[in-house]
Amino acid sequence: MFAMLAMFTRKKHNLQTILTFIVPSLIGLLLFMTPINFQGNMTIPIAIVAKMLQNILGESLPLIVTCIMLFTALITTLEKLFHFNVIKQSEFLNGLINVSPTWFILRLLGALFASFTYLTIGPEMIFSDNTGALVLNDLLPILFCVFIFAGLLLPLLLNFGLLELFGTLLTKVMRPVFNLPGRSAIDCIASWLGDGSVGIIMTSKQYEAKFYTQREAAVIGTTFSAVSITFSLVVIVQVQLEHLFFPFYLAVCLAGIIAAIIVPKLPPLRWKKDIYIDGTVPLKNNELTPKGHNVFSWGLEQALLKAANSTGFKDTFKDGLKNAIDMVFGVLPVVMAIGTIALIIAEYTPIFSYLGYPFIPFLELLQIPEAAAASETIMVGFADMFIPSIIATSIESDMTRFVIAAMSVTQLIYMSEVGALLLGSKIPVNIGELFIIFILRTLVTLPVIAGVAHLLF
Repeated sequence: MFAMLAMFTRKKHNLQTILTFIVPSLIGLLLFMTPINFQGNMTIPIAIVAKMLQNILGESLPLIVTCIMLFTALITTLEKLFHFNVIKQSEFLNGLINVSPTWFILRLLGALFASFTYLTIGPEMIFSDNTGALVLNDLLPILFCVFIFAGLLLPLLLNFGLLELFGTLLTKVMRPVFNLPGRSAIDCIASWLGDGSVGIIMTSKQYEAKFYTQREAAVIGTTFSAVSITFSLVVIVQVQLEHLFFPFYLAVCLAGIIAAIIVPKLPPLRWKKDIYIDGTVPLKNNELTPKGHNVFSWGLEQALLKAANSTGFKDTFKDGLKNAIDMVFGVLPVVMAIGTIALIIAEYTPIFSYLGYPFIPFLELLQIPEAAAASETIMVGFADMFIPSIIATSIESDMTRFVIAAMSVTQLIYMSEVGALLLGSKIPVNIGELFIIFILRTLVTLPVIAGVAHLLF
């Protein structure tokens, strides 16, 4: 590779530019996309470092994230009341603190729910183990640690040409199959090997930087923020079918690919506009390989141009720090608010059970045993991905438990994490659209998973 690099670049780019591309990009690949077997689980280094921080901070993490949410709610309230000039004059601080009324309410609710849960005061439905405590004690500590390291180190992937190279190389696959830029495959791989939240962070930042249009960002965020291999193993273990992990994950991948092809062609994703975040229109034929270049040489040329125009270490660190602050202070309260509300609805109301009734004939048509019991798990996955597998433990049929586990993973959008992260990001989707996409993914993936299940059982 290095010989090819020298051959293609010796006339146009100096050694410093080449090293500026190679060194940060290799570090980024190592941290975000290199699978490592750690304590018996496949993961990526960035997730390992985040887990180490989580172990160091330990039981203090719920208090830390509660204080962060209280501070965010307080400073946002003070800005609404007094309109500080120092915030108005900073584009970053203004975007972070001067939010819309909807996000202001969510920040207040997030701080309120976190305080009630940490202090175990107020209505029990807010702080119970299956609602607020699940979000505050189990989910937010993980997200907090992931956000810090992923935010700080993400510029290694974004700022030095790696995505320009891979984007050009993978366009021949991603554009004809999914109608997406080649670089979107990197978002999927980071989610697949590490965590869906990493993929959403990458997608949001690239959308803000005008690498993705509104349609592309919405499709990638709702389609390619895949559940990691590690968590998929947790799900299949929960339903006591771990010996079937490989056919289970094969079913998940097959159903996910089919959903990625079909669902973006349907409303609401189909209605998203191919314009950038600022309303500008992408240039036509901007992905074509010019004459005199092959795909690799053109991708390499684009990567080196990006590296040549990259800023220094100081500015790169500032970009990473802004990413981390934006995610920690801007997104955590939204996840706490929306996640807790969704889990309260799932735990204390029959709404999701009622919504599952129309699926009984569909499940019977697919010849899934215990269809009535299985129907109760279908819609509850919108609240949290793990709840369907918990409910499924009471179902006797191995086939039905297999279908429920695989379906919960391929539904992808659950409000206790991925849905809330999408809503808290700049990706142009709302909660109504997420619900519709969730239904569409369920309808598309369920027959595929059922077909695999019938071959196994």
